[in-house]
Amino acid sequence: MESCPSIKNILLLDSEGKRVAVKYYSDDWPTNSAKEAFEKAVFIKTQKTNARTEAEIAMFENNIVVYKFVQDLHFFVTGGEDENELILASVLQGFFDAVGILLRSNVEKKEALENLDLILLCLDEIIDGGIILEMDANVIAGKVASHSIDSGAPLSEQTISQALATAREHLARSLLK
Repeated sequence: MESCPSIKNILLLDSEGKRVAVKYYSDDWPTNSAKEAFEKAVFIKTQKTNARTEAEIAMFENNIVVYKFVQDLHFFVTGGEDENELILASVLQGFFDAVGILLRSNVEKKEALENLDLILLCLDEIIDGGIILEMDANVIAGKVASHSIDSGAPLSEQTISQALATAREHLARSLLK
């Protein structure tokens, strides 16, 4: 029986294996301590690998884990043992590139924590309930940026697309009244 590819979790950990941003979409880890134990075990298993230039793939506890490191951040995407590694790698690359766009290529822990809201929105745009919604980094970053627009800012300080989004929002509000 064919099914839609699904993701069990996406993890963004620091260089010590501590959480920066994580989302779980599976009940495989029912408690917070089980989740933290999984994160620690995955980090320990992968920390000695060289996943800085391209993504690496590992089997871990009957799951496929695709991961990539940059600076002091470690990106992980986990799927079931029957998932397609290329799809998992595409999700990882989309997340990785979208974070790079949103953080203006300054991908490091301090910047990630300062923009945690954007990273969490990014996760929400990529996956919903384990189902992959989007993998294109530019589309993901564009949607996240449109969520974080300050519609109260004067039009002169908004880009054309932001101004159009604001105008569309005002028009929709006026039509719904």
